[in-house]
Amino acid sequence: MWGFLARRLAFSAVLVIVVSAAALVLTRVAPGDFTSDLVGSGATADAIAAERARLGLDRPLVEQLAGWFSRAIRFDFGTSLMYNRPVAELVAERARNTALLAIAALVLATLVGVPLGVVAGSRRSALSLLIRGGSIILLSMPSLVSSLLLVFVAARTGWWPTGGMTSLEGVGGGWAAWSLDVARHMVVPVGAIALPLAATLERLQAQATADVLAEPYIVTARAQGLSPTRILWRQALRPALLPVVSVYGIVLGSLLSGSFIVEIVTAWPGLGRLMYDALRSRDLYLVAGCAAAGGLFLSIGTLLSDVALAAVDPRLRARVESRS
Repeated sequence: MWGFLARRLAFSAVLVIVVSAAALVLTRVAPGDFTSDLVGSGATADAIAAERARLGLDRPLVEQLAGWFSRAIRFDFGTSLMYNRPVAELVAERARNTALLAIAALVLATLVGVPLGVVAGSRRSALSLLIRGGSIILLSMPSLVSSLLLVFVAARTGWWPTGGMTSLEGVGGGWAAWSLDVARHMVVPVGAIALPLAATLERLQAQATADVLAEPYIVTARAQGLSPTRILWRQALRPALLPVVSVYGIVLGSLLSGSFIVEIVTAWPGLGRLMYDALRSRDLYLVAGCAAAGGLFLSIGTLLSDVALAAVDPRLRARVESRS
């Protein structure tokens, strides 16, 4: 198992470096750079050239990439051209905000989606059809639409804030007031992320539950007179969780990488919005740092998914140990 973890961690490190370097290169070769906005501001060509030289944007791509790589292996991702702050500091700050959203959305989606999937997959009734229909509607709704819909409801009702992470009242109060204020601001973005995710988990869980209940050992348990409730929750639930567990870590990594649309619509100061601002301003070092964080989160999520799957499925754990 330790050998397996070591190989996966080494692969994650390579993935992070490759993804961030590719992001830097693509931003660098795209038309324009950080000084492009100066063209329409009346600045002279000499002034723009001097600014590009000051920022190091006039250096050859290979030289620029080599310099960035030599610093990145020491966890120094440079300084943001837009914010004039260390990239690592900015990314860590925004990643915490995104993590707050992602974990809350994942917990809510799990508490809603998995039980509904068990119910929908274990019986044929009007309730199962209602659950399935609701999941299909949510799955077919893009994140942009769900975000705008929740923002509209919040604006019309006044129940929750429509954007941002805090308000002036929350910042000026104590810790309890600040926490409550952040929780109120989380309702709209968490709901926009959690609803389609809950529908996804429900569909996976429903299909897995139906498949497990058709297994011969479940049929045998029914023939022995065991109650349907005991069969479902004690014998069928654990193997039925395998498909959900197998994607759980990947989903978590994807969420932590930044829910771009939701963060932009709700003005949530997270990693996705930071990446969008960096791309718009062509802040290549910040783009590379955000890409590195996204790759790291996705790698960690995939690793956690493999470990959780091995914990749930003893057969997979035995295969991993035999390979190690």
